[in-house]
Amino acid sequence: MEDRPLSCCSAFLKPFFLCIGFFSKTHFAVPYDGPLYDSSAYTECKSQPEEPLYNGGILKDFTPSSKNIESRLLGSPGTGFYSQAFLLHNLSNSTKYCFSAWIKISGADSSLIRASLSTEQKRYNCIGTVVAKSGCWSFLKGGFVLDSPSELSTLFFQDTVGRELDISIASASLQPFTDEQWRMNQDYKINTERKRAVNIHVSDVLGNRLQGAAIKVEQTSKDFLFGSALANTIIGNLPYQNWFVKRFNVAVFENELKWYATEPQQGKINYTVADQMLEFIRANQIVVRGHNIFWEDPRYTPVWVRNLTSEEELRSAVESRIQSLMNKYRGEFIHWDVSNEMLHFDFYQQRLGLNATLHFFEIAHQSDPLATLFMNDFNVVETCADGNSTVDDYISSLRELQRAGGASSMAGIGLEGHFTVPNIPLMRAVLDKLATLGLPIWLTEIDISNTIDKQTQAIYLEDVLREGFSHPSVTGIILWTALGPNGCYQMCLTDNDLRNLPAGDVVDKLLQEWQTGELEGQTDEHGSYSFYGFLGEYKAYARYGDKAANTTFSLSRGDETRHFSIQL
Repeated sequence: MEDRPLSCCSAFLKPFFLCIGFFSKTHFAVPYDGPLYDSSAYTECKSQPEEPLYNGGILKDFTPSSKNIESRLLGSPGTGFYSQAFLLHNLSNSTKYCFSAWIKISGADSSLIRASLSTEQKRYNCIGTVVAKSGCWSFLKGGFVLDSPSELSTLFFQDTVGRELDISIASASLQPFTDEQWRMNQDYKINTERKRAVNIHVSDVLGNRLQGAAIKVEQTSKDFLFGSALANTIIGNLPYQNWFVKRFNVAVFENELKWYATEPQQGKINYTVADQMLEFIRANQIVVRGHNIFWEDPRYTPVWVRNLTSEEELRSAVESRIQSLMNKYRGEFIHWDVSNEMLHFDFYQQRLGLNATLHFFEIAHQSDPLATLFMNDFNVVETCADGNSTVDDYISSLRELQRAGGASSMAGIGLEGHFTVPNIPLMRAVLDKLATLGLPIWLTEIDISNTIDKQTQAIYLEDVLREGFSHPSVTGIILWTALGPNGCYQMCLTDNDLRNLPAGDVVDKLLQEWQTGELEGQTDEHGSYSFYGFLGEYKAYARYGDKAANTTFSLSRGDETRHFSIQL
């Protein structure tokens, strides 16, 4: 691409050119001299560690004998085991810290190792985890944000079950990003991964280029899927329906397809409510996910299912459930959460054996081979302190399904995202590791805990949504904000009269920011009109004198400029 700005350098384009300026070092804008985020991640155990990210960051050239970083025995209260530690000076609370290291252990074949941070004021129990092994090096990637500044902090490593292991650390890195630098890195990814350059050429029937032709461009649909959960309150509720359709292009039913809702008594299957909700979905051309076929938590398994006494009866019931659901709605749902929260619960595996989950995926794939089948779980991106659902646990469970023959029937990573206080650097690190699998990643149930006040909920929600939208491997985001008679699960976007709450204002702001909108201009001396647009479907109109024409086109992900012609 020639090193010059496009012909329509409007205010709309300046943020993109700014990013191009400081990331590709062209002359579009003031150069950016901050760090570029390194998305490198590794899931295999290696014989030798890779070089540290950011050349070590603020740990560059530090050695165990350095005054600023000591290899020393740090007592961990209440456990009786010890760890190497990094002593960190003068950390800021207005900074996002990205941490990584390669870990190897001796004293056990494998262990879940947790990195923690202690300051003068607080202990951050988990800033990253890795399943480390004996004899090879495993990659830990995480991060943290402090509540308050710290003059002296200690970053240390623990075996999560308290064994006295020898934990070796190599290629450690700690890279700080100011909030502004973090946002600039996000915007760069959005502009390069969610948008594309377009050049519209206008000519007459003889091929003469037309300078000064009036151009109007409008985006008619978005490639990125962004939506919300729905409850049965949408049925017949025209104001709610209009509110939803104005904003979202994807939905999921909150409870209406769960087994306890469709078959509360054995053999009495009723899809009436789900069918009525699907009428709204179809009428408005909204994409819909299927949630869920099974829920491994016995509390949400129908009572009659829990009371089945024989393995044969239970196996027959689950096969009937899959076939009934999938055959009825074959082709309707783009995804199915097959065995929900299988990292935390194992009702069906306990009753039907370790291959039960694989069997569910196989039958579901046979019943609807066009649907993408998902694992879906919580506390994968929300925290690393939950030992049941670390990023390595998720990857391991997914790979077990694939090795057992489920590769063709399991192709989606579902991350619920029920946050309290988001740790954004950790969230990004987890997404980086999951992205190495090359599978679509969805944030499936995003909300912020109602223990947080509504204004702070909105701040945290914006942090999470920007992080998800700016990560290239995330292909969809769904908010868990179904509006019911008594409000929402944890976080609502509006009150019961559909007046925006602070979280709703954030969503509306981001939806406006993440669309091209309507553009108007004129062709230049080359008969061209150029712009950067968000991926999706477009209409373009051209007028020159008394002649007019229009065209439609699609913008899909790609590095090259898309060229379209309109002939008048």
